[in-house]
Amino acid sequence: MMADFLKGFGLLLVYFVAAATIALVIRAMFNMPREMFRKTLHGILLFSLPVFLYAFPTWWLSALAAMVFAITVYPLLAWGERLEGYSEFLTQRKDGEIKRSLMLVFLMFAVIISICWGWLGDRLLAAACIAAWGFGDAAAALVGKRFGRHRLEGKMIEGRKSLEGSLTMFALSFLAVFLIMLVRGGLTWQQCFVIAVVTAAVSATVELYTLGGFDTLTCPMAAAAVIIPLTLLWEGVPL
Repeated sequence: MMADFLKGFGLLLVYFVAAATIALVIRAMFNMPREMFRKTLHGILLFSLPVFLYAFPTWWLSALAAMVFAITVYPLLAWGERLEGYSEFLTQRKDGEIKRSLMLVFLMFAVIISICWGWLGDRLLAAACIAAWGFGDAAAALVGKRFGRHRLEGKMIEGRKSLEGSLTMFALSFLAVFLIMLVRGGLTWQQCFVIAVVTAAVSATVELYTLGGFDTLTCPMAAAAVIIPLTLLWEGVPL
């Protein structure tokens, strides 16, 4: 098992080093806008999911790798915060944001993988739950900042959010979940459609009302609370 873990973890390290290097080179060559670079880092985290799901033979090795990776990188980021230009380089909005976000992402990965792959034995359900957050959240921020005209305000709405951004969150979440559920199989396209619509609506709502940047955790968990029960219900699996 140790050999399997080290092999998978090695692939994970190769992926992150390669993806981060490419992102930094592109940023330097094309003067990438700050928000675009932030969402590129977001995408790097999101696209590490296939490595977690398929580079490890068992769910618990995958979940362990997520936690080990976070624990390994956290002190490096904490040390990096002492360096001048760190926040500007990583487009950090406030102190500690990057390292906190990293811990939340990998905690979420470990929890979703444990539930979907560990409990239910279904890797693609994990992919659907996380993709409901990942693609929609990234696109919503970019579209909202660029095209947002109708501002959404309220006591439970943090920051400058827009109707255009929330609709983008809904659309991308719907598309990601629908396609993954179709590829997964076992349900009709109509059932996949319903699951995707409800999941997207819940994810967009939760993202809108989540405070403190915790949507990294709340959105995938909310998606799981929709996708898992509906899937098990239609497949006739007792809850």
